Amino acid sequence: MQSLLTFTSTSTIPPGHTHTMAGTASPPSYTTDTEQSARNQTRAIDVEKGTVAEEHLRNTTVQSISWRNVTVTVKDRETKLPKAIVDNVEGIVEAGEICALMGPSGCGKTTLLNVLASRPTGAAKVDATVLVNGAKPSKAAFRSMSCFVEQEDALIGALTVRETLTFASRLASTSRLPKRERAARIDALLDAFGLGEQADTIVGTPLRKGISGGQKRRVGVASQLITSPRIIFLDEPTSGLDSAASFEVISYLRGVAKRNNLIVIASIHQPSTSTFNLFDKLLLLSSGKPHFFGPVSAVSPHYASLGREPPLHVNPAEFLLELVNVDFARGHRDSGARSRLDEMQRAWAASSRAKELSAAVVRVERLGGGAGGEVVVEAAEKRPSLPSLVLTLLHRSFIKSYRDVVVYGIRFAMYFGLAVMMGTVWLRLSTDQSSIIPLTNAIFYGSAFMSFMAVAYVPAFLEDRQQYVKEHHNGLYSATHLIISNFLIGVPPLFLISLLFSLLSYWLSNFRPTASAFFVWVLWLFLDLLAAESLVVLLTSLFPSFVISLALVAFANGLWMSVDGFMVPPGTLNVFYKYVFHYWDYQKYVFENMMINEFAYRTYECARGVVDGECFCMFPSALAGECRIAGQGVLDQYNYGPGHMGKDVGIMMGIIAGYRIAAWGVLMLRK
Repeated sequence: MQSLLTFTSTSTIPPGHTHTMAGTASPPSYTTDTEQSARNQTRAIDVEKGTVAEEHLRNTTVQSISWRNVTVTVKDRETKLPKAIVDNVEGIVEAGEICALMGPSGCGKTTLLNVLASRPTGAAKVDATVLVNGAKPSKAAFRSMSCFVEQEDALIGALTVRETLTFASRLASTSRLPKRERAARIDALLDAFGLGEQADTIVGTPLRKGISGGQKRRVGVASQLITSPRIIFLDEPTSGLDSAASFEVISYLRGVAKRNNLIVIASIHQPSTSTFNLFDKLLLLSSGKPHFFGPVSAVSPHYASLGREPPLHVNPAEFLLELVNVDFARGHRDSGARSRLDEMQRAWAASSRAKELSAAVVRVERLGGGAGGEVVVEAAEKRPSLPSLVLTLLHRSFIKSYRDVVVYGIRFAMYFGLAVMMGTVWLRLSTDQSSIIPLTNAIFYGSAFMSFMAVAYVPAFLEDRQQYVKEHHNGLYSATHLIISNFLIGVPPLFLISLLFSLLSYWLSNFRPTASAFFVWVLWLFLDLLAAESLVVLLTSLFPSFVISLALVAFANGLWMSVDGFMVPPGTLNVFYKYVFHYWDYQKYVFENMMINEFAYRTYECARGVVDGECFCMFPSALAGECRIAGQGVLDQYNYGPGHMGKDVGIMMGIIAGYRIAAWGVLMLRK
């Protein structure tokens, strides 16, 4: 097949801008003359239409991203032998182009995308040369010039569309950016993605309807573009959308990319014909191997030359996917399908277009200096400081907390119901000895179940964690910022919950009726909730699955209840549980100090015989001769005594800090 490809030295950067690749010429263009001319003409028109507000998006530095020898190997689950899920793939995408990675399910699209985006793949071995402007960028430089849009919409449902973009901008750039300029950037992106009318609509929560699925995808892309990337990677941006919504997402993305000379690489599965034709280039994969790379307009002629021309009135994307898919072949059909697939792959490898692609990749690498070359990126806007990032995350979490009832609203309702139930079940207990056991049970019930109900925080933190993973991979903030802001935003509502719960249950149950005793009770309840929520943060960070984290939090609370000293007194507790779990069980310190708060400074009337009036005391104490029980007599059954409250508060704070630090470590390690 005669090749129509030419390699021009004309830069794709608009006139008047300078290159940043030190000591190199502009890379060759891997397109046809006609396509290059049409693309430059369209870009010139689009740039004129672009607004000043999109200036931060204008790419004048990154001319190309290229890759070669990309091979990803995993261990086969059945044979235990090495298996290549991406096998010797190469390609090049230039500024202003939008490239599709396409192939059957399991062909290696997402793995390849992760390699190109410098993200973890979980594979046993990754061999790849990925270059920007023909040179190897540092990890920090690549992160500053690129962004990755996940397949799942990791958005905070309680925020409006405008707030989503505003917070993304505040996390990416210093607060010194003038408010008017920040607002102009946001408005420009809202208009560019057709979201102007939905700007003040919430994204949507399980209990409140928001924007549509297609609009969510556009918000997800726009929230990444506000950070001014030059290279955009998207994993299945049209997954779960109908053909109209898919076309909308890619169409808006194409418009922004063309106007601002951005590079876009997206994995995509079975697009409609109209969506497929929006892409400039196509990389077709099957079983990890490349079957075509080049302009979308050239894929039909390539397969026509192999005697497999797409029929008229058939979606070319569907035709190609069926052609390279052998997953459903069985028996003799399987061997025939695989031999046909291998034949087509060899035909591509031997084609002139494949050879010219290899030559183009090598030429770009030679001009850029390869691994030893230097990629000079434009000066990035000053990043926010740690306090600024924490304050931004606090502001965002505050809005989420009061708008989304799942965060604290449901918990307030649960704790209010628990307070009413506890106060009315243990209603106005007397100071007779008959109330000692009920008071002890009430103390255990109030502290233990307040802690147990922290499981309601699991879904809210899972959403925060998903958001963190997306934003951390795109270089916006770290685990340190998340853990600090998450702790600080939780302190006021947890204290309020402790106070309101106590105002109802404490006085209704007739615990020790003094102001000092009441506020000591509130203090320990507050520390109990802080520790319980910190445990949720740790376990959910470690196992980011709703069912698993919920089960583990429930199990952990059940364990703490069993060994806190109520069900089995510390002197009787099994040695293993006493020394392995009891002493760092935060519920142990809560129960112990609530017991001391109630009984250490109170006395109770003993019972007297009906006939002879003889005194009978349930617990021995120094006041037995007065037919009363000193509260210390009750505490002696548990080996409790006053005088170490400050030490126990310090231990509780240490446990809370330990959970948070452990969660930080988990998030740092799970990169």
